[in-house]
Order: sequence, then C-alpha cells, then structure tokens
Amino acid sequence: MTSEHALPAPAHPGVAGSTPTTGARRAFLAAAVRRPGQIGAVFPSSPRLAGLLASVVPSHGAPVVVELGPGSGSVSAPIADRLPAGGRHLAVELDPALAAYLRRSRPGMEVVDGDARELTSLLAAREAGRVDAVVSGLPWSLFGQADQRAILAQVSAVIGGEGAFTTFAYTHTLAMSSARRFRRLLHEAFDEVVITRTVWRNVPPAYAYVCRRPVTA
Repeated sequence: MTSEHALPAPAHPGVAGSTPTTGARRAFLAAAVRRPGQIGAVFPSSPRLAGLLASVVPSHGAPVVVELGPGSGSVSAPIADRLPAGGRHLAVELDPALAAYLRRSRPGMEVVDGDARELTSLLAAREAGRVDAVVSGLPWSLFGQADQRAILAQVSAVIGGEGAFTTFAYTHTLAMSSARRFRRLLHEAFDEVVITRTVWRNVPPAYAYVCRRPVTA
C-alpha cells in the first residue's frame, strides 16, 4: 500500500554553500549545450530545492549517500553540509566533463563515472553495498518507461527497507501523461511516496518526491 502526503518546502532561504557559483553555471550550461538529450533542465536546482532533496541525508553516524545525476553540484553542496564526518558521499555522473568538473570542485565527494541503470554493480565495485539515502537529479522525462523502471529497481535494491530516496519534478509537468506514468511507477516501487509542497523559488517551480520502503516483488 502506498501513501501520498504533502510536506512543506523548507522555510529557510537556502543552505549554506549551496548557491551555484559562476563556474558551476558554466559547467551546467556547457553540458546542456553539449548533450541536450541528457540534460533535462536549463538551470541547476535552486538552494531551496537542493536543501529539500538533501533533507533525507542522515546527519549522524557513518551514512552512505548516493547522488544520481549530480550535474554541476547544486545538490551536492547541501548533501555535504548535512553529511557527518564519518559519512560517505558517492555521485554517479554519466557526462565525463561534468564528472571531471565535480572532481575538481568537490574533492571530498567520490565521483563515479557511470550509468544509474548499473548502480548496484558500480557501488559493489566500491564496496558500498548498503546505502542510507539516494538523492536523484536525473531528468526522468528523458527516459523511457523501461529505463525508469530499471533505475528505480536499482535504487530499491541499494536502499533496502531502511533507506530513503528523493527526486524531483517540475510543477508545470504535473498534468502531463508522462509525469502521471512516472508517479504510478513510484507508487508501484515504494510503499511510501511523499509529495512535498511546491518550491516556487526554483526555475521552473518544482516539488520533490520522498520515497521509502521498496515494494519487493
């Protein structure tokens, strides 16, 4: 059984260190021009949306956090802000130039060149089988339904019954058939699907999904 609730967007104006730098904007726009079929946005996530997505990251212990499609790192910053000293932050990025930029700009993050559809094997190669949170910036609208299912299955496998998964969608796509199909996939994949309120201070406005307890086949 799935549940769908509304959570408020963060009341704070942003997260320390999460405002995109000029270099990050250039890296993001260069990737959008270079590979328009794989970059699903014109602007990086705003500090408010980034902070909301990162809110599932445990702030104590030694958690393992995986970021899918980090892009230029707009969500990586609030993840790093929340992550305790003993934590581990792995970022899976398909675009080689963005991966190289992240290695230069965020040396404390483990950047993994690879495809989210191969997440379990990518993490196994780095001895990171147990994951506490997966935070996704992937452009779901650019994937077919089979790829969406494949990625969600990989996420489900790594977070198990205790972890959490967050991703986002743009408000203007809410009524589109592709957005409704993706929401149904989330409900099929997870026992709990929480939908946040809209983050209006994002371009374009967006909301987040917070998912827990994968549904086992």
